[in-house]
Amino acid sequence: MADPVSALPPPRSATDLFSDPLGAHPLWFKPDLFLSPTFDSESYISELRTFVPFGTLRSELQAYLASLKHELIDLINRDYGDFVNLSTKLVDVDGAVVRMRAPLLELREKIEGFRGSVEGSLVALRNGLKQRSEAAAAREILERLLDTFHVVSKVEKLIKELPSVPADWSNVDVSSAEKNGMSNATSLQSMENGTNLRETQSMLLERIASEMNRLKFYIADSQNLPFIENMEKRIQSASFLLDASLGHCFVDGLEHQDENALYNCLRAYAAIDNTSSAEEIFRTTIVGPLVQKIIPHGPSGVVTGSSGDGLQNDYEQIKQCIEKDCKFLVEISSKENSGLHVFDFLANSILKEVLLAIQKGKPGAFSPGRPTEFLINYKSSLDFLAYLEGYCPSRSAVSKFRAEAVYIEFMKQWNISVYFSLRFQEIAGALDSALAATSLVPVQNSHFGDRNSQDLTLKQSITLRESLRSCWKEDVLIFSCSDKFLRLSLQLLSRSSSLSTPIIYWIADLFIKSVHA
Repeated sequence: MADPVSALPPPRSATDLFSDPLGAHPLWFKPDLFLSPTFDSESYISELRTFVPFGTLRSELQAYLASLKHELIDLINRDYGDFVNLSTKLVDVDGAVVRMRAPLLELREKIEGFRGSVEGSLVALRNGLKQRSEAAAAREILERLLDTFHVVSKVEKLIKELPSVPADWSNVDVSSAEKNGMSNATSLQSMENGTNLRETQSMLLERIASEMNRLKFYIADSQNLPFIENMEKRIQSASFLLDASLGHCFVDGLEHQDENALYNCLRAYAAIDNTSSAEEIFRTTIVGPLVQKIIPHGPSGVVTGSSGDGLQNDYEQIKQCIEKDCKFLVEISSKENSGLHVFDFLANSILKEVLLAIQKGKPGAFSPGRPTEFLINYKSSLDFLAYLEGYCPSRSAVSKFRAEAVYIEFMKQWNISVYFSLRFQEIAGALDSALAATSLVPVQNSHFGDRNSQDLTLKQSITLRESLRSCWKEDVLIFSCSDKFLRLSLQLLSRSSSLSTPIIYWIADLFIKSVHA
């Protein structure tokens, strides 16, 4: 067991306790600067001499030199044995190097050979993968071309199954029944046969349309290929025949209001992304003749017969026609989960035809030169648009209807700013004429017929009140311009500064009470 007394550290001297430790340097002396590659002894001494005496600097440098020599001696004494034995360890070093060189060179050659073999295999593997990818792409193109050929052949085969005269299907059996004097039961059976024929053909057209949709997808991915270019004529011919047959079937379904046939036709139009054709056919076939009877006009836009530029009665008749002859198709296209939301017959068929009819048959209806008639037509038009929006099944459908180009064009026809300018001149001009008098004119018997007229005895005051009322009359105000009419009312009050302030406040109070009443 070790003696606890011998394990204690040696006692420290008085020098170690009360003086600076060995190797300690003043704060201004920094030996680390000597190791800097940019150290300059002259600049170092010149900087220190400004605040360190030369003798102190010399003694400190000598002390640091002595410590370095002491450390060097300690380092040599510590590693002296290794320095002495170094010569014995380096015996026959050249021979060892020669003996190691041969196996290292052999190993290097093997590694280089293996590396070359790996690189060759990698290149071969990459070439194989590239050829495989090219073969897969070529196979995919070949399969797509074969599918394109099969689809074109299938479409042509299905088109040949269609009747040669689609427009006369439903009339053939009925007309022959009438000519041969068949019974009513036979006629009804013939009509049922015509309905079944329309429905069957509409289903066939929907099938063809779905195939044409596939064909368009194949063509889009295989453009500029000679095979596709050679089949271009066949594809165009099939597309033309499909459009013609689909148009005939759609017209026939519209004329007979065959819901199933129309539903299938609309799905076919949606499949080939040709909704505009269906909307145009409905406009020209159903909506156009109805609107032409209500707002007659010639083909060149010349009015063939008109009873003024009023639109209120025309809109009422158009609403009745929509309810009777157009509602069924709008309801079909707006059914939930029908996939027919892409159609907008309200805007692109009905509203478009109404706009064209007004522009050709009654262009004066849009003119603000006659403010009273203009306002009646404008409010009637807004009511008609609200009626059309009533057929929209959701808010998103209403937003879509209002975003259509036809709707925006229809609203642009109403020049509200010009209308307000005319009303401004009319209302402000009347007040200016009354205020132009050099003196206040009393009125004994008011002819305005108001219960508060007896409270006002000045012509200027009565004119101001009536001008304020005119700004907010139902047959003058347009709600979209309510801010402008409010500004006009304030301008009228400001213009009447010739009247005393209490009178103006009194007139304004009477005006507000009369409006609320």
